[in-house]
Amino acid sequence: MQLPAFSHQAEPVRQVPVSEKQSIVLAEMLAANRESAFGHAHELGKVRTIDDYRKAVPIRYQEEFAPWVQRMADGESRVLSCEPPIAFLASSGTLGVPKRTPVTRTYLERCYLPFYLEASARLIGLQPEALGRSDSALNLWQDWRGHGEGAYVGPSQLDYRRLGVGAAGGSQAPWTYLPAEFDHSGPWDRAYLRLRIAVEHNLHFVIAINPAIAAALPYQLDLWWPRLVEDLARGTVGGIPFGPPNPQRARQIESVAQRTGKLRPSDIWPELKAVLTWNSYIAELYLPSVLAEYGATVRAVPAPIGSSEGLIALPTDPDRTDGPLAASTCLYEFVPADGEISPDSPTRLAHELEAGQDYHVVLSHLGGLYRCATRDIVSVTDHQEDTPWLSFAGRDSGAPAPGGAKVSEPQILRAMKGAVAATGMQIRNFTWAPQSDAHRLAIAFDRAPAPADVTQFSRILDKELASQSPAYRGARAANRVGAATTLAVPNANFLAHWSGRVQDGERPPLVKDRVFQRDIGIWTELTSEPLSGGGD
Repeated sequence: MQLPAFSHQAEPVRQVPVSEKQSIVLAEMLAANRESAFGHAHELGKVRTIDDYRKAVPIRYQEEFAPWVQRMADGESRVLSCEPPIAFLASSGTLGVPKRTPVTRTYLERCYLPFYLEASARLIGLQPEALGRSDSALNLWQDWRGHGEGAYVGPSQLDYRRLGVGAAGGSQAPWTYLPAEFDHSGPWDRAYLRLRIAVEHNLHFVIAINPAIAAALPYQLDLWWPRLVEDLARGTVGGIPFGPPNPQRARQIESVAQRTGKLRPSDIWPELKAVLTWNSYIAELYLPSVLAEYGATVRAVPAPIGSSEGLIALPTDPDRTDGPLAASTCLYEFVPADGEISPDSPTRLAHELEAGQDYHVVLSHLGGLYRCATRDIVSVTDHQEDTPWLSFAGRDSGAPAPGGAKVSEPQILRAMKGAVAATGMQIRNFTWAPQSDAHRLAIAFDRAPAPADVTQFSRILDKELASQSPAYRGARAANRVGAATTLAVPNANFLAHWSGRVQDGERPPLVKDRVFQRDIGIWTELTSEPLSGGGD
C-alpha cells in the first residue's frame, strides 16, 4: 500500500489546548473566506471571537445551504469560499434528502485526506511488508469512474490522482481504475470486476469504511465464486480478455468452495489481516460475527468518524469505538442531544463537553461550511487532558414518537447492547419501525432463535429501553404505547435488500445501515409483513 506525500502538507499539530486549536481554525476560516459572498452577507469581516461568530451566523442544516451550493455549481465564484471548489460531494441524507457539500483543494489536503491516510498507516502497522506494494489493499469504498458524473460526486468517486493520490487510502492497485470498457457499468457489476481482478493478488487488507460493504463481501464471494472460476480459467474479466488464463487459481477457489460449502475472504487471501471500517453504530453489534466469516486472523481497524461535511474523530484503538476530536481540522460546536436544534441554539465548545453525555454535532471549516448541523450525534466517552474522546452514537433521525414515547438512536443502540449482553443472543443486523401504537423491531440474529428466546429478548429489550428513555418509560407506565416487539428475520433478507439496491444503481458507500426504518416498502421486503401506521 503506497502512502504518497501531499504537495501541501499540514504543519505538525502543536501541543496546545484544544480551545486554542479551535481558535486557530476559526481565524484561518475567517481569513480565507471573509471576502466571499457568504462572508459579506454575514459580515464575517467583523467577527473576531466565537461569540461574534455565533451571533453572525445561524445554525443551518445541510439542505439549507442548497441555494449557495447551486450558485457555485452554476459557475459563480467566491460564493461560500474564496478558493474555488474542486468538487461537490454528494452523500446520502439521514432523512432521504441528498447532501451537497462543496470541497476545496486546501480543505481536502489539510483536513480530510490526512485522516484516511493515517488510518491506512495503521493498517500498514499490522503488516509492514505491505508498504510499497500497490496491491496489498482491496478498496471496496473507492470507485472512481472514467466518465463524467455531473456536478455532484461522492467522496469515494473523486479522482484523487488530481491531488497526487492514487485513491482514497493511498491504494493504486490494479483494480482501482477499471478498464475503459467498464466505465458505464453499474456499481454491482463494478464490485464484481474489482473482486475478479483482486483474487489473483495476495491481499493483506480490505478497505470498506461503510460496514455494510464489509458485511456484504462474504455474501458476494458465495454468490460469485462460479463466475470468478470461469473468468479465471479463461483469462477474462467480465467476459472481456484481460490477461493469461489462470486455471490453477480457478481450481483452488472451486475446490475450497465445493469442499466447505462457502468461500471466506481468508480462503482466497490467507494473509488477510484487517478490514478498515466504522466499528460503531449498528456495526458494533454485528462486526464480530462478520469478521468470523472473514477468517480467524482478520480483525477490524476503525475508520475515521465523520461524514462528507467533515471529520470528527480518529479512533486509534481497534478494541474501542471512540477517538480524540480532530480539533485542528474543523470548528466544532455541540448541542445537547436531548434538545432540539434551532438557528440560535446555544452551543458548547469542545473543551466544555461532559463525559457520558450525547451531543448533536455542528461543523464549520475553511472549505466553505458554516455552523452546519450534521444530524450526527456523538457520545463523549473520555477526556485526555482537555481533548474529548468521541464515539458515533447515532443520527438525529426525526422518527415519529408512538404515544409520545420518543426514543433516540443512541438510546435504542444502548438498549440493544444491553439486551444482547443479558441474553447472549448475537445480532447480524436490525432495523426499528415506529408505528402508531408501538415500536416494531426486525432483527437478524446470528443463529435462528427459538420463539421463546425471541420473546425473552423482547421482554429484556423493553426494560432496557425504559431505562434509557424517560419518555418511553413514562409512556409505557401510562399505557400510551405498547411494549416494543421483536420479529426475527433471516440475515439473508438484509443482504438481499443491500444487494438489490446496489444492483438498482445505488453506490455501496450510500447504502448504509439505518436504526429507524420508516419506508413501508423496505420494511415489507425485510420482514414480509406490512407496516401499519407510523411509516412514511
